[in-house]
Amino acid sequence: MSVRPARRGRAAVRRPRDPAARLRALCLGLDAVTETLSWGHPNFKAGGRIFATFEVVRGRPSIAVRVGDEFRDLLIDEQRFFRTPYGGNRGWVSAWVDGTPDWRLLARLVRRAHALARGGTRPAR
Repeated sequence: MSVRPARRGRAAVRRPRDPAARLRALCLGLDAVTETLSWGHPNFKAGGRIFATFEVVRGRPSIAVRVGDEFRDLLIDEQRFFRTPYGGNRGWVSAWVDGTPDWRLLARLVRRAHALARGGTRPAR
């Protein structure tokens, strides 16, 4: 019988599989965030401004975040991202979250969107 050694460093964290629940956990773990329901889906606000949302677009689950024009332009060149239908010209980008999304990248984008909504230009590390 083999015994696995205990992991050092970070404690194992159980993450929800549901992408909406995972986005909720990411957003509500940040400072001064509120969740509202509008247009039929959850939106996350900081400083009175929406910075992230979960929605179904063309039958597929997606997460939209406000990242600024320069990052939006870089990201929409990738197949897993697309121009957010209602905010794509205002620095928003959406990511498909069916399949196997890159949650590390999405977490960084959510933190950036949060910082922008609170009036900053860069997220806290």
